[in-house]
Amino acid sequence: MTAERMTTHLRRLLRDQSPVRAAGVFDAISAKLAERAGFACIHASGGSISRAEGYPDLGLLGLSEMTRRVETIVQSCNIPVVADADTGYGNALNAQRTVREYERAGAAGLHMEDQVFPKRCGLFDGIEVVRRAEMVGKIKAAVDARRDRDFLIIARSDAVKPEGLAAGLDRAAAYLEAGADMLFMEAVRTPADLETVAKRFPGPKLFNMAAAGEPCPLPFPRMAALGYSLIIYPSDSQRVAIRAMSEVFAAILRDGHAGAMKNALSTPAERDELADLSGYMERSKRYGA
Repeated sequence: MTAERMTTHLRRLLRDQSPVRAAGVFDAISAKLAERAGFACIHASGGSISRAEGYPDLGLLGLSEMTRRVETIVQSCNIPVVADADTGYGNALNAQRTVREYERAGAAGLHMEDQVFPKRCGLFDGIEVVRRAEMVGKIKAAVDARRDRDFLIIARSDAVKPEGLAAGLDRAAAYLEAGADMLFMEAVRTPADLETVAKRFPGPKLFNMAAAGEPCPLPFPRMAALGYSLIIYPSDSQRVAIRAMSEVFAAILRDGHAGAMKNALSTPAERDELADLSGYMERSKRYGA
């Protein structure tokens, strides 16, 4: 029997298990941990990947750098990966190449936004968006570029923050007409605004749980009923990792060892399991490597 493609699997999840919660990851270990925890889908966060490379979320990584990290994440797990594609890394022709490269890397879908290039984190001030017609052209180009019709193309609009909800809704309508499979409206946070968006667009939508540590604005069953079928958690895993690493480094410098954090450390066996040490050792023995 032919294995189900990850693109097809993701669409089935969105149809049958809404809302699908996608853990934000930024490398192979975070992806493996998310899968082991029980997530059915993961989100390759552009902001977290940028920070993992030592840069702020200001659109400083290019397509090749992002594609390499997305491919690493995809190869490390057996669940669908929805990848952040920022602005598509240029114009409509760049957006086409982005879709093809992300497909080749094994992503099950991507989201692309209407900010000017270089973009910045949607939580930052000073957000600027391109002309609606430019983004419409990029979405059309992205749709035409995909080879797998199940590859999910999510249109993200950042227009709400600089232009208001009404303008964002008008843009969203144009992006859907251009062929986007799903909407992602950044800076829509309140229950009232979530309801307003859903009333106009009952189809599938992505919700960004960017406010780390805060509960979802509406209960998950209500989110599903409103069409918010995919919920992403972009940076929680990285933020907790930053805090934990800071604490263990401080303990080592203070005490000369990490004993103060012994209960927070994984065991060597847990660490090696993530890297499939036993599998590699078994294959090494089998092949005489």
